Amino acid sequence: MRIYTRGGDKGKTGIHGGQRVDKDNIRIEVNGCIDELNSMIGVVRSFLPVTHEWQELLFRIQSEIMVVMSHVATPSDIRDKNPNKLDMDIVLFVEDRIDDLTRQMNDKDSYFILPGGTLVSSHLHMARTIARRSERRLWTLNREDELSPVILQFVNRLSDLFFIMARYEMLQQDYTEERWQHFLYKRGK
Repeated sequence: MRIYTRGGDKGKTGIHGGQRVDKDNIRIEVNGCIDELNSMIGVVRSFLPVTHEWQELLFRIQSEIMVVMSHVATPSDIRDKNPNKLDMDIVLFVEDRIDDLTRQMNDKDSYFILPGGTLVSSHLHMARTIARRSERRLWTLNREDELSPVILQFVNRLSDLFFIMARYEMLQQDYTEERWQHFLYKRGK
């Protein structure tokens, strides 16, 4: 079996259900962003030992991202036929991970952090920014063809999770964060 089909050589690609759309269609753009996010998570995982406590967490997130991508690729009028089921508890799962890491950090300060630091933390910051772009594009698609709120919430929480994970990684490695300034809205200006 060949990897190439030549089907997209004229600027069209197939989506779930058989419809062909332009390659720059918002549905395709969104999935491209989410695919990039999933790849960046894979990069982060490659820097972690296979026994690292985050491997299982990141594997679960990557698996759920694949389900999300299948739903994004499916127009709403046939989405009920999509065999891939969204985990309706995935947002709570991510929030629990965020809360757990935040408690362990015991950090009361609210600063803007300059992205960087260790190899893992800098790539987690990249994942965070890709998640934010994915979320923006998801909202554009959502105005055109409504998505499950779980998808929108999940991708929003991922950017928060990756931010906290990047900070936690810095703490674990005893690496000093580079702070920019306090969140003005949190300290009363």
